[in-house]
Amino acid sequence: MNSKKLEILMTAADLGSFSKAAEVVGYTQSGLTHMMDSLEKEIGFPLLQRNHNGIQLTAQGAQLMPAIREFLQANANLENQIRIIAEKKSEVIRIAAYSSIAMHWMPEILYRFRRQCPEVNVDLRMVDHALEPFELLESGETDFIFASRQDYDSCDWTPLYNEKMYAILPKSYPIGERDTFPLKEFEGQDFLMPYGRFDRNVRAVTEPENVKLDSQVCRVDDETVIRMVGRGLGVSMMTELMIRGRTDDVLCVPVSPAAIRELGMGTHVRKKETESIRRLKECVLEFIGEYSKV
Repeated sequence: MNSKKLEILMTAADLGSFSKAAEVVGYTQSGLTHMMDSLEKEIGFPLLQRNHNGIQLTAQGAQLMPAIREFLQANANLENQIRIIAEKKSEVIRIAAYSSIAMHWMPEILYRFRRQCPEVNVDLRMVDHALEPFELLESGETDFIFASRQDYDSCDWTPLYNEKMYAILPKSYPIGERDTFPLKEFEGQDFLMPYGRFDRNVRAVTEPENVKLDSQVCRVDDETVIRMVGRGLGVSMMTELMIRGRTDDVLCVPVSPAAIRELGMGTHVRKKETESIRRLKECVLEFIGEYSKV
């Protein structure tokens, strides 16, 4: 059954005139009349009768009209649902995250999100530069970021987790019975500085304490820096997620005074939040709530 013909029939019956209906649906009057004649032949009995006042439904047409309205509403609902599903299938959320966060958080977060929004694709991009997620967000190249707090006005920031800062020391380091490492003790030692502007985390901790570092920038990943410390080539300072699972050959001791790095998620302040982004945020907050209790 042609739904367009039924829509025009309903319009003509409601308006009581072929000429008025033609104006509404954008057909010529003769074209509309021909379409109604075709519909009546298809159904097998008259639906409209014409008189000097215009047109009105026949008894059979009036009897069919409730079912026709129900059919057209169901058809409209179906088309709307098809459109919604099609739009969701083409939706992609672009995420940029530090490699440490991508490794330790994202598998579980994306698992939870996929169960809620299986039709939404996720494009996860790992970055090894402290500022890159914010730069990508600002340029419109990503939709959602996981990073440490930075000063970017374009980011709508949500704090998630405060991770501790640790001194990374060779196994042979004479730490004794101490359970913390004084920041001042870094002075005079070869300090292997994390690469990719993550020196910002280190300097945010040492500069307020007037600690002077004899730093060497290492253009390598975190794991390589840790291995270099393990071979006695210097000391370093990293965060909880940066060292997780890589501590067999080194000592990892919380610094004192105690220091943290604030991790969070961000979206662009001027970009409208989609339903999928909202659902992703809910998955993140649920995960962090459980993660913080471990």
